[in-house]
Amino acid sequence: MDTKRIVFVGVGGQGNLLSSRVLGEAALLAGIPVNVSEVHGMAQRGGVVESAVVLGGALSSIVSDGEADVLISFEPSETLRALGKCSKETTVITNVISLMPFTVMVGKGVYPNIKEALELIRSKTKRLIALNADALAQEAGSAMAVNIVMLGALAQSNTVPVTADQIKEALRQNLKPKLWDINLKAFDLGFEAAGKI
Repeated sequence: MDTKRIVFVGVGGQGNLLSSRVLGEAALLAGIPVNVSEVHGMAQRGGVVESAVVLGGALSSIVSDGEADVLISFEPSETLRALGKCSKETTVITNVISLMPFTVMVGKGVYPNIKEALELIRSKTKRLIALNADALAQEAGSAMAVNIVMLGALAQSNTVPVTADQIKEALRQNLKPKLWDINLKAFDLGFEAAGKI
């Protein structure tokens, strides 16, 4: 199979690393060779967290500039920050709800205009799936399920050779049973929302 490179970006506490692990394990369930990498950064302080999942037997999990087939971002300014990983062939799946950095909150920085940011992303990539993952996570029953909403949107995008059922099984393997219902609902809501975009 062709190599597929998926990059996840967000800030500490958004579940980036769980998402990449779940996708990697779903690939194993599908019999697909996979490499997963993590860059934690300042995760404990709300800093940037990036991970990559490379499907298809590549020797490295590094995704160089312009190589991402899919960029999944849990926060819009992080989507902009990672745009260099994308090309005109990349599908971008992004949350549209911002988490204001400390510098913006204390008046030392300016947060980008979301509408302008989405237009820029759309102009530089093949496809943009932008959704309010925060609202969908809340609807599922937990604000912490944004990452799972985004996995549902990924499954709907048909950009990876892994099925929704394989991702759901990997979720079950990685979560305590008491968390299954909320997270599976979050996944389904993300799947449905992406299908309408």
